[in-house]
Amino acid sequence: MTDAFRTAYVYIRNVFAGKLCETDEGYSFCYDKQYLSCENASAASLTLPLSEETYTSKTLFPFFDGLIPEGWLLSAVSRNWKIDTKDRFGLLLVACKDGIGNVSIWEDRI
Repeated sequence: MTDAFRTAYVYIRNVFAGKLCETDEGYSFCYDKQYLSCENASAASLTLPLSEETYTSKTLFPFFDGLIPEGWLLSAVSRNWKIDTKDRFGLLLVACKDGIGNVSIWEDRI
């Protein structure tokens, strides 16, 4: 894949687990090698099982797209952050830092 336009850092149970990248070819997700070596590592989702290989997709992976708010909350996020609702990656970066599940998305590695 080519260089990433934007990168999202994926955390599972507050542990850095991998990187989600947006490129001119689509999207890629790869687990961090150190995370994979952890005894209690778990997959982000059933559709992205633990693997050393990089997952690629022309569209945002459904699991990550599903983390983005819907309805009135999506409208509020879009309006407050001035992000078009079609910019799914941008919405993911601003709205999914403190999600309901065990996965969080950060624009910077923390």
